[in-house]
Amino acid sequence: MTVKELAQRLQLKILTEIDEDKEVTGCYSGDLLSWVMSKAKMGDVWLTVMGNVNAVAVAVLTECACIVLTENAALDEQAKQKAELQGVTFLQSDRNAYELSVEIAKLI
Repeated sequence: MTVKELAQRLQLKILTEIDEDKEVTGCYSGDLLSWVMSKAKMGDVWLTVMGNVNAVAVAVLTECACIVLTENAALDEQAKQKAELQGVTFLQSDRNAYELSVEIAKLI
């Protein structure tokens, strides 16, 4: 499944440009950036409330497929600009991490 398909199926709001071909292979939920850096895997959908430039850096390091901001967490403008430069896709949902994890598990 691609990030675009995930966004469509889960009705996620698109906050930054989507890489049409990026594959989703797993899911990781967490807000402690150092923990996410050591645990998230390439291809994971990262569920978090962290919409800042540090999250962009972690996404690049872990090569996650995309970041989904849960519970309508905001993406700050500086992070949005950095994400667009780095090719990091941010999506947003009003659902919590648990609810999204369950739905993502069903899809992949």
